[in-house]
Amino acid sequence: MKKMILLLAVFLAACAPSGQQSPVFLPIVNATATAYIDSSYPSAQVQLAAPNQVASGIEVRMERAAVEGKSVNADVCFTLPDTSDWGIASASLNYGGTIMQEYGTTLVSLLEPMDGQVGQRCDTLTFVVPPDADLSNSVIVIDAIAATPRGDEYCSVYMPKIQQAMLERGTGIVLDCVDVNGLLTMQILSKPAEMTQEQAEEIVYNPEFYSVVGPWVFTFNLSQ
Repeated sequence: MKKMILLLAVFLAACAPSGQQSPVFLPIVNATATAYIDSSYPSAQVQLAAPNQVASGIEVRMERAAVEGKSVNADVCFTLPDTSDWGIASASLNYGGTIMQEYGTTLVSLLEPMDGQVGQRCDTLTFVVPPDADLSNSVIVIDAIAATPRGDEYCSVYMPKIQQAMLERGTGIVLDCVDVNGLLTMQILSKPAEMTQEQAEEIVYNPEFYSVVGPWVFTFNLSQ
């Protein structure tokens, strides 16, 4: 009998007008959670003596370096050359004779250039190290930042300087932007007969045209 009453109540609730439906309460989920760090792992933080480095016209600032469990984290900010989607393209952590080139990045903040103001992007670089790593004389090297061209940026931003480089190097490659289904698209109009299309594209789409090379070098001591 109780089961029938319960089913009837559910049925009536489902058929009730929408204006009389009971409010739905969603569970509260914390926006962030603190990761567990085993007490056997080291934990230290330092401020850098020389946090600012300038190379190729780009200023890079490392505001903080810390070891937190298995992770060496570094907060890095750099000025943006333009409004393209710039990010850290190559970096390494050098410690105790080990060079680690695998890392992760987490976006912290982004201020795009506007009204003559220089833009800035800040990321946290994370390198995973063993708990017994000797971090007494550590160096983080940022070798390059690079942009991922958006939409028509190949034509509006990159094609002029790529074409200029093709002329200066005597490659014989001629570029232009053509309308493809309503979208301006950079294309190779002509190339030397002995050059394959693949070779020409490798030259034109070389990462050098979408990156700024450093290096920016930061030394710190994270020993206990």
